[in-house]
Amino acid sequence: MRQICTALIIPARLSHPIRVEQIDNSLATRQALVEGNVGAITSKDWHVYLNDEADFIPLPLNARAEVLVREAGLHLEETLSGTAVFLGHGSNGDDADAPAHLIRLAERLFDTELAA
Repeated sequence: MRQICTALIIPARLSHPIRVEQIDNSLATRQALVEGNVGAITSKDWHVYLNDEADFIPLPLNARAEVLVREAGLHLEETLSGTAVFLGHGSNGDDADAPAHLIRLAERLFDTELAA
């Protein structure tokens, strides 16, 4: 059964706006958003989906997603590339809406209003 979730989507290209969007939680939707195979990085109440082949394609670096991840308290050794799709943790390992605190942090960091 497909579930609709509110995702925080941060494109790698600075010319493309950060947005909050309703998406279904299907693998096909996640693959379309990240433009390929899906990998995830997990934090305590959120996770971010990225293209897991970004280094080999190559996809552009995603500096905004790196800043958000770092400011949200997760310190990574690797760089993030391609479109980043942030969602929350639901029950039974399902996706849930991106946490409101993460959306508010993105709004403050990137001086933008995101309708949730």
